[in-house]
Amino acid sequence: MTELAMDYLGLDALLSAEELAWRDTVRAFVGDRIRPNIKGWYESAHFPREITTEMGAFGLLGMQLHGYGCAGRSAVEYGLAAMELEAGDSGLRTFVSVQGSLAMSAIYKFGSDEHKQAWLPGMAAGELIGCFGLTEPTAGSDPAGMVTRAVRDGGDWVLNGAKRWIGLASIADVAVIWAKTDEGIRGFVVPTQTPGFTATPIEPKLAMRASIVALSSAAEADKVVSAIPSAQKIAKICFMVLQISRWDIDPHVTKFAAVTRLFSEKPL
Repeated sequence: MTELAMDYLGLDALLSAEELAWRDTVRAFVGDRIRPNIKGWYESAHFPREITTEMGAFGLLGMQLHGYGCAGRSAVEYGLAAMELEAGDSGLRTFVSVQGSLAMSAIYKFGSDEHKQAWLPGMAAGELIGCFGLTEPTAGSDPAGMVTRAVRDGGDWVLNGAKRWIGLASIADVAVIWAKTDEGIRGFVVPTQTPGFTATPIEPKLAMRASIVALSSAAEADKVVSAIPSAQKIAKICFMVLQISRWDIDPHVTKFAAVTRLFSEKPL
């Protein structure tokens, strides 16, 4: 039976039995693992790294993707899971979004087969962490104002630049970094152990204290591999990946952003 206090928006009547069962599974996980601990994690600004593999075992990471150990769930199921995680803590819901919607989706949709096999299974299991390096200190998330550069060095690429407000960057194993090249803006899959790559947590902060955002830089970071095959489609590709991450943001906030924010000098 639906409890009114848990269904203010009257969503339950719109959901199938399978969707409700999935929602309840995630709600139980939040009740068991997040609610009892979030006060301490928030107060100490601690991201519980151990919870990532538990989320992976529950099928929460990259849940909208198919194969590579991902759950292959629908957009509705993804939204329900995000809603329950958000009720536990916004920072931990943000981890699921950055991992699954930004980093994993970029590799899944546009990376090579080698990239997918190397990174997606471990990321789906929560054993490997990814981040998405688009936002910059001056340009924000607008690719048109990006200053990070990538130049060819034989068969490799060398990246130079800085990103800011990059979720999970200081604990990530792999970063999807966007940079300008002579051929246009391209995306790169960068293992964070690459010489020259650094990421420093931005502290202190008041919101989402159980999550991590960082200032990252790639100063002469080399031996990275291009992940996005078509430089000419950068605006469309970035928008597609960002749009997936907005499935788990309040639709009213998304509508406001779409009307007021600019992307490539046009309203979202």
